[in-house]
Amino acid sequence: MFTNELPFRTLRSWVALFAAAWLLVIAGAARAQSTPQQLVDESATTLSHFMRDPDMTWLQRHLGNAKAVLIAPSIVKAGYIFGGSGGRAVVFARDRTTGRWVGPAFYNLGAASVGFQAGVEVSESVMLAMTDKALDSLLSNSIKLGGDASIAAGPVGAGAKSDVLADFVAFSRAKGIYGGLNLEGSVVAVSDDWNRDYYGKSVLPPDILVRANVHNPHADRLLAELRRASSKSVRLSSAR
Repeated sequence: MFTNELPFRTLRSWVALFAAAWLLVIAGAARAQSTPQQLVDESATTLSHFMRDPDMTWLQRHLGNAKAVLIAPSIVKAGYIFGGSGGRAVVFARDRTTGRWVGPAFYNLGAASVGFQAGVEVSESVMLAMTDKALDSLLSNSIKLGGDASIAAGPVGAGAKSDVLADFVAFSRAKGIYGGLNLEGSVVAVSDDWNRDYYGKSVLPPDILVRANVHNPHADRLLAELRRASSKSVRLSSAR
């Protein structure tokens, strides 16, 4: 009797730990950004952090070549054996005709993980969509990074010059027990309710990122920051 119950009790304990980790992740992400506008404002700060960071020279040189950019000011990762990560993000895309930036569209990020891990980490992340495949994948309801489109960790360091062949190139800045944020396996899903709240009507990612049928002037500060960062990127790239 004892022998048969032990595996079940162990499994139940693992499930409880997994549930607790996810509750912590979700609660942390919810506290980080309570409204779409707050997420937009914090995304502007995050972009500024990355453009000023001397270790992010690769991102600073290649942002101008990106088809789209995803900015997540707060991704919370937590767990013990079982764990997960979650957060919210904004996406801006380049108009394929004019090259101007349009957006934002709102997305949710989430992933589960298994393996030795302990602690809590809060990261801010910027992810560049470097190919048409990457941009097209963001126009669907959800994508799995590393499955539907390839993803690679971006080179860091003042002298980072290596070429990266991937649909998405991800960068993160974090403080915590975990060694770093790995977004491979994460699901990026459209946040229909936040898109609707921000634009006052139901809209899909192609309406925002391709046809540019909607605009919210409260995102103009972030758009201006992105344009400046993109222009700086072009100058840095041409100066190599």
